Amino acid sequence: MLAPIVLNGCASSPEKQQESVTPAASAPSIKKELPKRTEAKTEIDQDVLFMLMSAEIAGQRGQYELAYEGYIEAAKRVKDPKPAERAAMIAMYLKDAKKLKKSLAIWLKKEPQNLTARKLAVLASLKDGDKQKTQEHLSAMLDSDPAGFESAVLELANALQDEGKLPIVYDALEALSAQKPNQAIIHYLQAIIAMQMKDQGLAERKVEQALKLQPEWDKALAFQAQIAVMSGDFPKAVGFLRNVYLKYPDNQKIGKMLAQLLIKTGDYDEAGKVYQKLVEKDPKDFESSLALALVHMQLDREKEAEEILKKLLDQDEWREQARFYLGKLEEKRDNLKKALNWYDQVREEPFSFEADIAAVNLLARDKQYDEAGSRLQTMRDSFPKEKTRIILMQAELLNQQKHYQEAYDVLTSALAEQPDSRELLYTRALIAERIGKLDVLESDLKKILAQYPDNAEALNALGYTLLGFPTRLTEAETYLQQALKLQPDEPVILDSYGWLLFKQGKAEKALEYLEQAYAKQKENEIAAHLAEVLWSLGRKDEARKLFDKAFKAAPEDEYLLDFKQRILNGAE
Repeated sequence: MLAPIVLNGCASSPEKQQESVTPAASAPSIKKELPKRTEAKTEIDQDVLFMLMSAEIAGQRGQYELAYEGYIEAAKRVKDPKPAERAAMIAMYLKDAKKLKKSLAIWLKKEPQNLTARKLAVLASLKDGDKQKTQEHLSAMLDSDPAGFESAVLELANALQDEGKLPIVYDALEALSAQKPNQAIIHYLQAIIAMQMKDQGLAERKVEQALKLQPEWDKALAFQAQIAVMSGDFPKAVGFLRNVYLKYPDNQKIGKMLAQLLIKTGDYDEAGKVYQKLVEKDPKDFESSLALALVHMQLDREKEAEEILKKLLDQDEWREQARFYLGKLEEKRDNLKKALNWYDQVREEPFSFEADIAAVNLLARDKQYDEAGSRLQTMRDSFPKEKTRIILMQAELLNQQKHYQEAYDVLTSALAEQPDSRELLYTRALIAERIGKLDVLESDLKKILAQYPDNAEALNALGYTLLGFPTRLTEAETYLQQALKLQPDEPVILDSYGWLLFKQGKAEKALEYLEQAYAKQKENEIAAHLAEVLWSLGRKDEARKLFDKAFKAAPEDEYLLDFKQRILNGAE
């Protein structure tokens, strides 16, 4: 917990840092510093030098208690703060709070501006519950390093968060704000910590206090929007950011935040305008250029997207992404060869893997299964860390060809090496249904649920499968109700629950869920279920109309063909 604070503190210190000491790895070393200090100042007498050398040897032998005593005694006798620092590091390693406080007291007396020492002192006083000392150290930190105060406090908060002690940090800042009422940074930090404590109302009040002191502070204004985002109120967040961006049109960070949020809310047109302004102001902002190209693609402005992406080919850092998205662009245009050509030009990870995946998907969609399979085999050698994902794609490729047994065997072989893989278990369960191995399906899904009882996908799959057994509808209902509770707006789960209700003879109620599901996702299986329920309720014209529309788009779909054979052909 303490190590990141110390390391970050050393990294941010304005002074040139010497080698740090980690007693676990080696003994505290002072050989490089002390001779120079001795020659320059002649203040280290033989007794002190003996103490330091003894501490060095003790540290090398793992005798850290002795090493600490040597350094702390030396620290009392010299002006140099280094021995006290060494003693503090050893005390930290020993997890001895008393020794640490003693070391820090000497260190800060000799070097009161040292930010690392202050941070450790704050942490120690916070853990002791010493509010007075905490306030003193925080005040000293703020006075000596106003620019680094924010990062220092957030490091401390992160260190204490896992212990559930964020309220202590918040209270310490509250006491400091009473002492320094005109410091907006204190209220701003309290707002951040309040959000970490999941107290949105408190965070909003605190950021407002910060803005009363500094009304034009762009960082605090942006955090107002972030609070709204974290609470899920995207329209409110967009409103905040629009106002901030109007005040600070040259603030690149604010502009990007606004554009990203607009994309999140589906307002691609306005997002494109923001990115366009960012690029016009800084033609070398290639990140915004790429984002603008993707917005153009979303809005079917293919020519504009292509123009930007081809310019990015000249930039080493962005070339691979440009090639990948040029492939996506050609895929969107149904230009198979051109898309594959672009994908094959992507060479560097992580983009090369995603490009190869896109190429395999494209070939599978074009029913070039042999070429797709061959590429997947090559990928297993090229991307050993992605083995599981490649195996899942191989299984899907075999599934598309209706080679269910082969897909099952591939997954079973993989599970012999990774028996607890959720992805492999779930996929094998679905394939097992295809070949009538319902015992395997049930076993695999229950194994997932044993590890992840709130896995809505597995709950839904198991519940839906049990609908095929009239005697197990009650059991199916238990699983599907749990899945629906976890994901009440998921179309597939709404469909499953609607189909359960139909199986239970509650057609009117089933219709409500199936209509919701189909409105959210125009999927063929949902269409078949909805058509059958409509037919059962005597609304046959609506059922035929729905079926005809779905069947025209997917004449080979097995669920629609089943409905046609059982219902429509039977009616004829």
